[in-house]
Amino acid sequence: MVKLPSLGDEVSVWMDAPPAEVWDLVSDVTRIGEFSPETFEARWTRGSTGPEVGAYFKGHVKRNGVGPTYWSGCRVTACEPERVFEFSVGTDAITVNNWGYRLEPQDGGTLVTEYFRLDPNLPTRLYWLVLGPLRRRTNRRGMRTTLERMKAVVE
Repeated sequence: MVKLPSLGDEVSVWMDAPPAEVWDLVSDVTRIGEFSPETFEARWTRGSTGPEVGAYFKGHVKRNGVGPTYWSGCRVTACEPERVFEFSVGTDAITVNNWGYRLEPQDGGTLVTEYFRLDPNLPTRLYWLVLGPLRRRTNRRGMRTTLERMKAVVE
């Protein structure tokens, strides 16, 4: 049996700041443009005003930092203050991708892990089989950049 490549990845960076300070950055989607190399702005939508399970927002994305540019609908799927913030990307009917942050107190600061996980449907598996290595590398680089920029703000 052929082992398919994992449909996700993660990057961790230790920050010399308490989880509460890091939480304020990762859960405030309106600030993502300060940190992400691809998502240059985001706003809460459908009456949502802040991080809670079920809240909606849109992210304005410039794919690979160069284009195309488009809006992605997102919904918060996990929200445990100072621990986990996760959201799905797609529509109410179809999830394409999941992104999130895990915060773990460590050595007087916080180990912050950003991760993504693609939905394991057949079209996504085929896409990932062909283009996954390139997209994984781009996502890893983007997650590292995002976390390093957050680190610079909280330290």
